[in-house]
Amino acid sequence: MPYGKRELVEKLLRDMEAQKHQLIMTKGEEKRVLWIDGQVRVLPFGLYEYVFPKEDLDLVLRTLVPSANKDRYSLGEIRNKVLRKIVKAEPLPDYALQGNKFLWVKENVEVIPIGIRKDSEIVGNALYDDGYTHEAI
Repeated sequence: MPYGKRELVEKLLRDMEAQKHQLIMTKGEEKRVLWIDGQVRVLPFGLYEYVFPKEDLDLVLRTLVPSANKDRYSLGEIRNKVLRKIVKAEPLPDYALQGNKFLWVKENVEVIPIGIRKDSEIVGNALYDDGYTHEAI
């Protein structure tokens, strides 16, 4: 849940949508990479969902929820549980607090983390992923 001056929040959302991620696809021992854009989806109650490959989870969490703010911003445990249930999310997992971050402009924008959702695996049938197994993004 991002909050701050509207134009700054929108700038962060644009940076997130412009981010390129590597979607790893496998077919037996063969691996292939498909470059995809990050996706921002609008959910009820002013929530946003950022969709990206699972391999970038630590990187995204480090960028959006700096370690200094990890527990600082919260709506309260009961409200977080209710919101997680509404959007069918899980609590934030533990993640590496040190390491690279994305270069998203977050000046004067804070993010209240609600949780994460995991996608299942699928076997593609399109021209670019025919027979390859990958995350169903």
